[in-house]
Amino acid sequence: MAGILAMILAGGEGSRLFPLTQTRTKPAVPFGGNYRLVDFALNNFVNADLMKIYVLTQFKSQSLNIHLRKAWRLSGIGKANRFIEAIPAQQRVNKNWYSGTADAIYQNARFIEKNDAEHVCVFGSDHIYKMDVQQMVEHHKQKGGVLTVSAIRVEKSQAYHFGIIEVDDEGRMIGFAEKPAVEDAKTIPGDPDHVLASMGNYIFESKVLLKELYEDAANSTSQHDFGNDIIPKLYPTGNVFVYRLSDNFIPGEPAMAYWRDVGTLDSYWEAHMDMLKPHAPFSLYNKDWPLHTYHPPLPPATFRDPEGSETAIAQSLIGAGSYINGATIDNSILGFRSHVCQDVIIKDSIFLGNAKIGSGSRLTKVILDKDVEIAPNTIIGENLEEDRKNFIVSDQGVIAIAKGSRIGF
Repeated sequence: MAGILAMILAGGEGSRLFPLTQTRTKPAVPFGGNYRLVDFALNNFVNADLMKIYVLTQFKSQSLNIHLRKAWRLSGIGKANRFIEAIPAQQRVNKNWYSGTADAIYQNARFIEKNDAEHVCVFGSDHIYKMDVQQMVEHHKQKGGVLTVSAIRVEKSQAYHFGIIEVDDEGRMIGFAEKPAVEDAKTIPGDPDHVLASMGNYIFESKVLLKELYEDAANSTSQHDFGNDIIPKLYPTGNVFVYRLSDNFIPGEPAMAYWRDVGTLDSYWEAHMDMLKPHAPFSLYNKDWPLHTYHPPLPPATFRDPEGSETAIAQSLIGAGSYINGATIDNSILGFRSHVCQDVIIKDSIFLGNAKIGSGSRLTKVILDKDVEIAPNTIIGENLEEDRKNFIVSDQGVIAIAKGSRIGF
């Protein structure tokens, strides 16, 4: 047996990100003007030169499949041991779709057996972070355990979102609770305000993983989930270790590791705003850690000053193919082919691409999905009570507009 095999879970429905997931799976949701959520997990493997990757898809996967084919296709003679391949849910084992994270891997266990890998990385695909996975692999090998779980420090108030871990002085997992109530969450010793949370990224010894998957599949009372079933069964053996993201080093990156779960409209919006800060905690510009994706053949963004108006752009990212004609754009991210007309004011907003904003409109704290057209003199984001009658508005006042919408016509 030899090598490392990666299996990336990319079948998430992402219901809390609706309407951005109305027509696509969560890992296919655009992010940061140029990217898709799945790109960040894939870059963590590719930049670490771990190039045997299966991407497991399920819900509304067409958009994701197209992106993977355009952005991540590896080709050429002699590349049989280097691949990025999408594997759709195909009901290979039974007549059920994936019923949990462990079941998704179980239904594709034959790919683990086929590749004869010594270790298997099982990673999620819908978080924003950078990790040199090779360093986690080396830590896993050094400890000699059967499973290594990556972890981050988060505020105790957020414990109910995560699997919460306890470790001993050697980094061995000695306790685990999946999404406990906040009052029940075990805090980090000496730090009563924070907990150690699982990132949902695992490295298994492949023989152990296969054994556990087959046993779990035969258990009719199991939820077939790593956090609920596999980890609680394994850690009491003393062979499960924890790898902290804060121990991962990437040249050119801040010492404080950045990790964001973008599972809600508010967290998705906040992660974009993080990228616009003067000293952004997550950089798109690190030449030592390039962020690969698909770039359509488009001209550079164009900025015009028509008679009587002046284009003013501050603290923003503007995608290729965009045309800004006498508009004011502040603290916003506009994806590919954003067309903004004269005297428009855009603040704290995110365009996923191919938007057209009519003259005189004002948009504040708005997420526009692709192919949205806004009529001239439309105002969104200044009266949330009125906006709630027409759009989805989050708890923190983020307004989301569905793909293909035509507003104000």
